Amino acid sequence: MSIERVVDIAGEGRHLSLKRGFLLVSHGGQELGRVPLDDIVAVIVHGFGASLSANVLAALAQRNVFVVLCDQTQNPTACLWPLSGHHAQGARMRAQIAAGLPLKKRLWQQIVRAKIGAQAAAIDTIGLPVMPLLRMQKNVRSGDPDNLEAQAARHYWPRLMGADFRRERAQGGANAMLNYGYAVLRAATSRAIVASGLHPTIAVHHSAGQNDMALADDLMEPFRPFVDMAVRNLTFAGAVEVCHEVKAILAGLLDADVEMGHGISTIGVAIKRTAQSLSQCFVQSEAALDLPTPPPPVQWAALGRA
Repeated sequence: MSIERVVDIAGEGRHLSLKRGFLLVSHGGQELGRVPLDDIVAVIVHGFGASLSANVLAALAQRNVFVVLCDQTQNPTACLWPLSGHHAQGARMRAQIAAGLPLKKRLWQQIVRAKIGAQAAAIDTIGLPVMPLLRMQKNVRSGDPDNLEAQAARHYWPRLMGADFRRERAQGGANAMLNYGYAVLRAATSRAIVASGLHPTIAVHHSAGQNDMALADDLMEPFRPFVDMAVRNLTFAGAVEVCHEVKAILAGLLDADVEMGHGISTIGVAIKRTAQSLSQCFVQSEAALDLPTPPPPVQWAALGRA
């Protein structure tokens, strides 16, 4: 079984090319590294002056690899998603399009409950009371009409990151680290969605609008606290920017362990199982998502460490 790799192109003037089944990264005509194409889950590009050809993009698309372009604060600004899909893609997309509002509301209820449960587990790990979050989790209704997701966020962030912290995407420091970690999650989730025969724009909850990955933004919600805890641990260890070491640690979160209903798997595999279960939910018109269960405290504490 191959290891799924996130290729991060951060340096200036990097050039991507193909050679005998490998993605090559070079600078000034000198090779810097190569990765087997079949091992790549996503390519994240945010280095100034990076270049790659249409042949490279086509080879990545044939393998359902997502190419994500980021701005200076690590926010994704564009994403190439493959048209080559699952063998049952047509039937699953029709079921996805035909899904009624009641089903979508129940699915969103499950997603929000899983996200708040993970937030509560993160807070519990650092020794703070979790009952407010657990009450919110229990009270999430179909479609979350009370917007308990937002209420939980207002309770969660100052406790996890400190009273002065504000989640601002355009800011640097911890916010930029969160942006980068979320970009990794979003790319992996988008790939899993397409591989499951679904369309990433047709969301359960998030508004599509100009967001081509609205469904990925839905499904990645329960996995965000894993990034949050890793960034907290990094900042408490002294990290202040999205440096090479921080990128490697955040990209490596896809290999971290997570408990699912049927046992332990990596976050990367868990995302695939969640996407696959969503496709079955649409086909069977039943809200039964396969969602992660937060890891024990010792694993939370290990997130964000090299």
